[in-house]
Amino acid sequence: MDRKPRGIKKGNGEKIVVGMSGGVDSSATLILLKENGWNPVGVSLKFSVWEDESNVNQNPCCTTDSIQRAKEICNKFECEHYILDIADEFQKNVIDYFIDTMKKSQTPNPCMVCNRKTKFQQLINFADSKGIKYVATGHYARIVKSKKYNSFFISNSKDKNKDQTYYLSLLPQEWLTRIIFPLGEMTKPEVYRMVAEKGLGYYEKISQSQDFCFVSEKSLDKFIEKEIGKEIGNIIDMKGNILGKHKGLQYYTIGQRKKIGLAGGPYYVIKKDAKNNTVVVSTDKNDLGKTEINLSDVFFSNNQFYGKELEITAKIRYQQKKCSAKIFPVNKTTKEYKAIFKKPQVGVTPGQYCVFYIGNLCIGSGVISE
Repeated sequence: MDRKPRGIKKGNGEKIVVGMSGGVDSSATLILLKENGWNPVGVSLKFSVWEDESNVNQNPCCTTDSIQRAKEICNKFECEHYILDIADEFQKNVIDYFIDTMKKSQTPNPCMVCNRKTKFQQLINFADSKGIKYVATGHYARIVKSKKYNSFFISNSKDKNKDQTYYLSLLPQEWLTRIIFPLGEMTKPEVYRMVAEKGLGYYEKISQSQDFCFVSEKSLDKFIEKEIGKEIGNIIDMKGNILGKHKGLQYYTIGQRKKIGLAGGPYYVIKKDAKNNTVVVSTDKNDLGKTEINLSDVFFSNNQFYGKELEITAKIRYQQKKCSAKIFPVNKTTKEYKAIFKKPQVGVTPGQYCVFYIGNLCIGSGVISE
């Protein structure tokens, strides 16, 4: 075996920064580290939210109540707790990115960008300010050291249903040497059982995160209308026949089947044509399949992969199974690549991320472009 999971090594009283959302996973992370000899320092990040009376955020990890819960957990287990107000950074790095991407008629992935530019960046910065080396979060992933590539990589977690390597694919090598994921060796049911044994059984009654941190799912359409606006255009079929009207390209994503508003379906969104302001639909799901995908802003956690043709497995969305593919650079200066899959990929969506794997090692990702 080429790699060895880091696991939870003994802390011997050493301090470690723990991202504390107030949810079950971050609480379990703090408890596990405490039991393994670490001295956890809890840090809760206070994000900005979309200011609108309709936006009643249902995300249980991004509210005043959840931060208060995080503080209480830290007090219960005799750990320091800090609250960092990073509203300005979150607005710039996540919400503005979300709006700008939608204005380009693409589909943003705010969780991916938040992990790289906001969440982990802020935790690392805080750790540096306190002279603390390690940072931990409640993500379901492993970090392993590969002898073959002589570097660290994100790797698949024990719980395949909760594996979050997709959303962590932008973390750089210098951070991977400092990050610990205690839940990588556990399943979600095991986490619930463990916190219940510690007197935190109430987590079974708290819903899991569903919405974006800054806007609820119920308010999303209004958010789009207010922040981006409407621009009515035609919905057409593959032959160019007009089937109806749409209220704006930003309301649709490739592969979408619901809320298209056409009789005689189901219809699938095949393409969004920004130049002509049209949404192209089809009743044949096979029209969604593509084997060649263009990628921009390609990132590798190990520099030795840049500029090479690589045989990999990849996936173009979080819940998708990995599929065999090869990637190669088409413009080394701009980090543009092309991915060619052995099987057609359904619902290739510009703005989303294609994530690369070699075995269970997540080696990087790239943004799907037109």
